Amino acid sequence: MRRTSTFKNIVNNTMFALTGLCAILAVGALFFILGYLVYHGGKSLSLSFFTQLPAPIGETGGGMANAIVGSGKVLLMASAIGIPIGFIGGIYLSEYSQSGTAFVVRYVTDLLNGVPSIVIGIVAYGLVVRPMGHYSIFAGGAALGIMMIPISVRSTEEFLHAVPQSLREASLALGAPKWKTILRVVIPAAMRGIISGTMLDIARVAGETAPLLFTALGNQFWSNGWNEPTATLPVMIYNYAIGPYEDWHRQAWAAGFVLLTLVLLINVTARLALSRGTYVPRG
Repeated sequence: MRRTSTFKNIVNNTMFALTGLCAILAVGALFFILGYLVYHGGKSLSLSFFTQLPAPIGETGGGMANAIVGSGKVLLMASAIGIPIGFIGGIYLSEYSQSGTAFVVRYVTDLLNGVPSIVIGIVAYGLVVRPMGHYSIFAGGAALGIMMIPISVRSTEEFLHAVPQSLREASLALGAPKWKTILRVVIPAAMRGIISGTMLDIARVAGETAPLLFTALGNQFWSNGWNEPTATLPVMIYNYAIGPYEDWHRQAWAAGFVLLTLVLLINVTARLALSRGTYVPRG
């Protein structure tokens, strides 16, 4: 008995040490990336980075103001395309999941979520860029919007599933039709989680580069409207990182630091909103 107990203790302590080591390595990798970016990117930041256009080739200085604005416009366009479709699809899967069509929609959504981003970029190029005859913010937003759809569908479905069934039954018992129950009771109860999932969805696509290379391309100047090529932070990071100039490398580090900071802020905000629990309407 003592030998068996000793062996179990050894195995338990060994596995505990291994799991602890793996946890430290996982967290350490994140902090290493953050520290590396803070060291190289933080010291390269300046006011001109946020306010000026890129300097001409061969000259030092300048900034990425156009890329920051361009990234915001592309993400806004992507949200306008992907979030409504994903939101409505999530409602269908959550509230009408008994039908055979719901199984097909859920399965196709999961498949779409696994499609490589570069493939989505090629598809957006064929469906949007070629017919239009030029690159544009709209094409970039369409590519990222397609990527947002499956994440939005699944997150909306999960948060709607988290709403207590008793709320639905109470509304139906009072004579409200199903569509009104969904609109007035279920969706408001899950809205905080849905908004948080949407923010995480935006953070997921904010750093994508491959689709934008095929759609938004890039621009050294300001983009007027939504129908012109535009600079974005991920593409500028890629172009500057592989460039031959040391000043480009410095600005690529700064852009990477800014992009990661924005993604982290979105994630932290979403997590804080989720930690407050599910809102239940009153009255």
